[in-house]
Amino acid sequence: MKRIFLSVACLALVLGSCQNNANEIKPDQEEIAVDMSDFYVYTAEETTKSGHIHGPQCGSMKVLNRQLKENPSLENRMFNVEKHTRKLIAAKSTNATSKGKPGGGGTPAPTPYQGSITIPVIINILEDANHPVTQAHINSQIAILNEDYNDMNPGTGGVPNEFNNAVADVDITFVVAAINRKASTKTSWGTNDAMKHSNLGGIDATDPANNLNFWICEIGGGILGYAQFPGGELDTDGVVIGSDYFGENPAGGQYGHGRTATHEVGHWLNLRHIWGDGGCRQDDFVADTPSSDRANYGCPSYPTVHCKTNDMTMNYMDYVDDNCMYMFTNGQNDRMRAIFSTGGARESFVN
Repeated sequence: MKRIFLSVACLALVLGSCQNNANEIKPDQEEIAVDMSDFYVYTAEETTKSGHIHGPQCGSMKVLNRQLKENPSLENRMFNVEKHTRKLIAAKSTNATSKGKPGGGGTPAPTPYQGSITIPVIINILEDANHPVTQAHINSQIAILNEDYNDMNPGTGGVPNEFNNAVADVDITFVVAAINRKASTKTSWGTNDAMKHSNLGGIDATDPANNLNFWICEIGGGILGYAQFPGGELDTDGVVIGSDYFGENPAGGQYGHGRTATHEVGHWLNLRHIWGDGGCRQDDFVADTPSSDRANYGCPSYPTVHCKTNDMTMNYMDYVDDNCMYMFTNGQNDRMRAIFSTGGARESFVN
């Protein structure tokens, strides 16, 4: 009996050893480590460095600060979205480096989503007779989004040589899936997401896991628009644009050429402001955008220097006039595409 027991014990040790070997992570399967020490979510209120503190602005970071206070779990969700994004971008670089090297034939790690992306758009309009949103406005806005996200903005021809190799074709196409209209006499909806709830006079989101919802209304407070970052609650997911700034609209002045939507959709696709909403050491998490400590307004001349580097003022994630912004970078493209990959916050749009 003792001899049988010893035999069984030995067999168990052998099987256990085999099992451990099977679970062992091979070098080409190791999880890619990323540094998250610079990650941040909360930002200070708009700085006065630009000299335009009371001028038109994006409300996305203000809204994010509010959402973080209301929902403590949001910070952790956004941390996980960011960590996943960085792993995919790091894997892209690692795969490219190891390609063709001896011993580099293992299964490559997942990278940002590759291939064309089509995003259905729901247009929710809170109609104000003094700020009409016509079919022409809608048509022009979709055309502008498709122009900007497919590197067809004619302004790109004037990109400074310094940034020429950074210009990205994001390869995202937007198509109108539905238009919802609701009469409203409200002259200022603010940024508390009331326009996204029918019980508060707004319009509920339509299947936000598979559609990009726009809400078009009078926001007030000098806010051109705002967006919700990946990781937020589904019922408020989408982009809000002021009525005068949606599509080609003379009422919007220098901001009436549809680029507010381009900028805000960038936030919805996980892009931060190009200056990082902080000082020179606070980043937008993109390697190929130069450091800056402020937003730019108007139509700045090149070079405009802050933080000892030339600002990429023509980037869609700055605050310049609509006709003076015309590019995303390859690094920004990687960030946007990462959220569509397996495990990404917007994976449902491509699967």
